[in-house]
Amino acid sequence: MRVLKFGGTSVANAKNIKLVLDIVLNKAKKDKLIVVVSALSKVTDLLQLAASKAAANDESYKEIVAEIEKKHLDALKELIPVSEQSSLLSHIKRIINHLETILDGCFLLGELSARTSDTILSFGELLSSYIIAEALKQNLKNSSYKDSRELIKTNNNYGKAAVNFEVTNSLTTAFFANNDAQVVVMPGFIASSLDEINTTLGRGGSDYTAAILAGALNADELEIWTDVNGMFTANPKIVKQAQPIATISYQEAMELSHFGAKVLYPPTIQPVLRKNIPIHIKNTFEPEAEGTYISNVSVSNGIPVRGISHIDNITLITLEGPGMIGVSGSSKRLFEVLSNEGINVIFITQASSEHSICIGILNSDAEVAENAINKAFEIEIAQNKIDPCIVEQNLCIIALVGENMKNHQGLSGRMFSTLGKNNVNIRAIAQGASERNISAVINERDVKKALNTLHENFFEENTKQLNLFVMGVGNVGEKFIEQIHQQKKFLKENLKINVRVIALSNSRKMLFDEDAIDLNSWQAALENGETANKELFIEKVAALNLRNSIFVDITANADVAAIYERFLKQSVGVVTCNKIACASAYDNYKNLKKLSRQYNAPFLFETNVGAGLPIIDTVKNLIASGDKVHKIQAVLSGSLNFIFNNFDENNSFHDVVKEAGVQGFTEPDPKIDLSGIDVARKILILIRESGYKMEIENIENNSFLPAACMATTNNEDFFKSLIEYNSHFEGILAEAKAKDSRLKFVAEFINGKANVGLQFIPKDHPFYNLEGKDNIVLFYTDRYVDQPLLIKGAGAGAAVTASGIFADVIRIGNV
Repeated sequence: MRVLKFGGTSVANAKNIKLVLDIVLNKAKKDKLIVVVSALSKVTDLLQLAASKAAANDESYKEIVAEIEKKHLDALKELIPVSEQSSLLSHIKRIINHLETILDGCFLLGELSARTSDTILSFGELLSSYIIAEALKQNLKNSSYKDSRELIKTNNNYGKAAVNFEVTNSLTTAFFANNDAQVVVMPGFIASSLDEINTTLGRGGSDYTAAILAGALNADELEIWTDVNGMFTANPKIVKQAQPIATISYQEAMELSHFGAKVLYPPTIQPVLRKNIPIHIKNTFEPEAEGTYISNVSVSNGIPVRGISHIDNITLITLEGPGMIGVSGSSKRLFEVLSNEGINVIFITQASSEHSICIGILNSDAEVAENAINKAFEIEIAQNKIDPCIVEQNLCIIALVGENMKNHQGLSGRMFSTLGKNNVNIRAIAQGASERNISAVINERDVKKALNTLHENFFEENTKQLNLFVMGVGNVGEKFIEQIHQQKKFLKENLKINVRVIALSNSRKMLFDEDAIDLNSWQAALENGETANKELFIEKVAALNLRNSIFVDITANADVAAIYERFLKQSVGVVTCNKIACASAYDNYKNLKKLSRQYNAPFLFETNVGAGLPIIDTVKNLIASGDKVHKIQAVLSGSLNFIFNNFDENNSFHDVVKEAGVQGFTEPDPKIDLSGIDVARKILILIRESGYKMEIENIENNSFLPAACMATTNNEDFFKSLIEYNSHFEGILAEAKAKDSRLKFVAEFINGKANVGLQFIPKDHPFYNLEGKDNIVLFYTDRYVDQPLLIKGAGAGAAVTASGIFADVIRIGNV
C-alpha cells in the first residue's frame, strides 16, 4: 500500500489533474493506492475570503462563489466525457448551493464562528476530490471515493483540530480491510469530531491527512507530490543556486519544515516517524526527477549542514529586569501567559545571568502577547523590578539545519562571521542541545542577503558572489565591463568569485537587473533603460540589499564622489578611480575610511594614483609594516607625460593635447590634467596614505598654463586658447632644449611640504627617460634611505585604469 498526496498546484486545473491521473494510473499497476488531494489551487483562499466578506455584510461573496463554481465546472467538463457530465454537474451545483446557503447565513447573522469557518473551508477538498475520483473512474473502474471525515476523528479545536489516533486508526484499518479498490481517492485537510461536526487539520493539513492514513495502515511509503523537485538546501525562490536534497532524515526534515520549508507541513512527519515509513517528495510536473527521500537515515556525504531555512513575520519580545535574577518561576509564568492566550512560541533564548528572556512569536500575536505579559507582571513592573516587555517586529528567523552539525566544530562561528561580513545584524541566537539547529533572529529586510550569503558559504564550494553597481560607462567604464565579461568564467572556476553587474548608469540612462545584466548586449539595454537619477540609483541599491554589493564609480564627478558615505553606511563597498573624494577635505577623507571599517564595507581607490600601478597598495603595506615615508618625488600624470614626451618642433602643443584626448589619456575636460589639479590630488592622496594630514590648499601648484587658458569655461574655448598662446608653449620647449633637459610635470613632498609643477629634468635624473604615458614614483623612507623604492609603469589609458579598478574588485572578492 502506498499513499500519494497531491497539493493544490498539482490539481490547479484540468491540465494539471491529467498529469496527476497519469501518475496514479502508472503507480496503480504495481500497488494499491490511497490518493489524497488538496483543494484546487487558491480555492481555500477564495473560500476564506468569501466567508469574511459574508460575515462583514459584503454581498461580493456571491461573486466569489460564482468564481469557485466556474473553476470546478470548467475542470469537470474538460475531464469527463460530455455523455457522462449531466449528473456530475448537478452534484457539483448541489455542493455549491449548500456552500452558498451557509454563506447566506453568515451574511444574515453578520458573524463567522470557528466551527462555521471549518465547514466552509472543507468545500475546497470535497469538490476537488469528487471531480478527481470521477475522472479516475474513466480510466480505472476499480477505483473509489471515500470521505476522510468518516475515518479521521478529532477534537473540537476548530481550525487546527487534534487527531484522536485511537479511533482514527481503528476506523481506517477496518475500512481498508474490506475495500478491494485498487485506488481510493480521499479529500485532504478535512476531518470530523466524534459528534460528527466538520473540523480541519490546519493549513497544509492535506499532507497530515496522508501521513495519518499511511501510519494507520503501515503503508510502504508516503509520497508527497508538489510543484518542486523535493526539499531544497534553501528556498529556491530566494536563493536561485539552491539545490534539491536527495536524502534527509526525519529529524532534519522536521527542523527544515518547522523553519519554513513549505513543501512539507511540519506535523506530517510524526505519524510516519513512529512506524518508520519513508516519505518521498516528488514533482508532479517532473515525475522522473529524483525528489527528496526522507527516512531514519541521512546520507550527508560529510556535509554537516543539510539546509538553510527561515520563518518570516517574527516579533521578538524581551522580558528583562533585576527582579528576574534568582527568582524561580519567572519563565513558567511567562510561558503560561502565552499558553493561555493560545500563542505559539517559535524561538526562545535566555541570558545566563537570568536578567532577561526573549521569545520569538508571529507578528499577528504580538499585540495580544505584549498586553498579556505586561498585565501578568504588572506588580513587578510597578515596583521597577521588571521592565515593560520590549517588542521588536518585522524580524525573521534563519536556521542552519543538519544531523551531523554536532560533529563539526566552528559552524556557528562560520555562520555568524559570514553574516557579520555582510553587516547582517543578529538580534538573538539559539541552539538546541541536539546541535541539529542553529537559529538567529535578523531584520526581515536582510533575509535575502543572509540566505544567499550563507548558502554561498556552505553549499557553493565557497564561491563568493560580487554584485556590482557601476556608475560611469565611458572609455574606462566600457573597458571595465569588457574585462569582466572576458574574465567571468576564469574568476568563477579558478578564484571562486562570481562577478555580476547589477546596475549601470551614465549621465542620461540607468539600468538595473537583479538577475545580472547581460554583458553581451549591455549598451542597447542601457539605451532603453530609465532616466538616470542619482537618488533613485541609491534607493534601488538599498532596496535590493544584495550581499557583497560594490558601488563602482568610474566618473570624475564631484556629485558622485559625495555619495560614497551613503553607500558605506549601507555596507556597500566602494571602488573608485574618481580622485575627488580622497582629495576632498581631510575630515571627509578620514570619515570615509572610518565608515569603511565601521560598516565592514571596503573602500578601495588604487586607481586614484597611477591607474593600474600598485602605488597606493605599496604605501599601505609600508605603513602597516612600520616604515615611515619622508619624501616622495613622482611623475603622476600619464597624460602630461605623454603630452611633453610628444611635444616637439614637429607637433604643436595644441595638437599633442588633442591626440592625448583621442587616445583616452586625459580626463573629458583636459584642463583638469593640464592645470595641475589632477596631479595635486594624486600627491595629496599619497601624502595622506603615508600618514600625514594635509589639505589640497597646502600644495603649491606652479601652473605652466597662461591665466587666459585657465579662465576658459568649455573645451572648445580651451583648445582655441592653446593655439592663441602657442608661442608661450614654444618658449617653454626652447628653454628645455637650451638646458639639455626634458619637460616633466613633477609632484614632490619633502619635509612636510608639497608642490606640483613643470620641471626641467637633466639627463642624470631618474625621470629623464620616462617615456610615453608612464608614471614613476620614488619613496624615501626609514628603510629606503639612499636608494628609494621605485614604482614605474603605464599610468594612463582606459585599459590600464579599468584593469586597476577590476583588480580592486577582485581584491574584495579574495577577502
